Amino acid sequence: MKTAVTEQLGIDFPILAFSHCRDVVAEVSKAGGFGVLGAIAFTPEELEVELQWIEKQIGDKPYGVDVLLPSKEGEVASDAKSVADLLPETQVDFVLHLLADHGIEATREELWGSLRLAREGSVLWSKRSASLLDVALRHPVKLIASALGSPTSEMIRRAKEQGVKTAALAGRVDHAIRSVARGVDFIVAQGTEAGGHTGEIATMVLVPEIVDAVAPVPVIAAGGIGRGRQVAAALALGAEGVWCGSVWLTTEEAETHPAVKEKFLAATSSDTVRTRSRTGKPARQLRSAWTDAWENAGAPAPLPAPLQGLLAEPPLAKAAKLAGQRPPARTLATYFVGQIVGSMNQVTKTRQIVYEMMSEYADVVERIHRVSDG
Repeated sequence: MKTAVTEQLGIDFPILAFSHCRDVVAEVSKAGGFGVLGAIAFTPEELEVELQWIEKQIGDKPYGVDVLLPSKEGEVASDAKSVADLLPETQVDFVLHLLADHGIEATREELWGSLRLAREGSVLWSKRSASLLDVALRHPVKLIASALGSPTSEMIRRAKEQGVKTAALAGRVDHAIRSVARGVDFIVAQGTEAGGHTGEIATMVLVPEIVDAVAPVPVIAAGGIGRGRQVAAALALGAEGVWCGSVWLTTEEAETHPAVKEKFLAATSSDTVRTRSRTGKPARQLRSAWTDAWENAGAPAPLPAPLQGLLAEPPLAKAAKLAGQRPPARTLATYFVGQIVGSMNQVTKTRQIVYEMMSEYADVVERIHRVSDG
């Protein structure tokens, strides 16, 4: 296949695979697509190890790195010594009672007291992302993507100096236009069907709007894409490639927690919800007792990002750990996933998904030709 994406990134198939799992990233790149490692979960030291490992696996195949660069973040007290010092009593008590209601006893100190600010680098995503960007640009990455907010002019300048392409995810036309004005090479038009941080406009509507608004900058479609038919639809809408994240979460290589993976395999496309209960920003994830509790009358408001994420991750990790032993704990377990989860009903090798997507895409193109020929 030849599109602006395949030609500029040097890949065989216009499939960009976002994953926090290095094994998935490597397998997609080796299969002819383009793996993109989500970096925000790592410290700079950890990211260095991950990128070295990926490069040993893929040789000269291309890959990229994704960072978070939110335009707004909540204030963080400068005199705080640990994460626990940052979290209000109201939200902490709510979480502790929620855990107790599901058979999990825990204390504030146990969940948050050991999370030192030094370990977090800086609690703020923007400052942490700057350190991760430094690490990424020391490696032969072909793309730096910004998954939350427009890339900074400094980030784009540094990438261009090293011949690295840049991409920005956008959920609205004005977001895309702003990123193009800053000089990005690709726009990822992400519809509301997507997992993780996402907007409110559906992929079918959003992609052609952004294609028209930012031409000739290539657009990559995202949100609800995990099949070859959806790849064909994205290209028909004017996109030059697709960006997939959720579909890799139930692969053999994925590091998804077993309890969460089981829930994904059993879920339908109606079993996700867009909520601020995990990160403080609207993010689509699997509906669970956790997400439902934050929507109930009397529940406190989620904290602004990044504080809600610091509040949510330790208890959710504990719930996932106990999910196999205690059914009530299992009901709390959740993770970011898009509406494509309804099609993720079996564990599959990552490479097989890439090849099946392209095979189905070829079948669609052949069918369209038959229809067009009458």
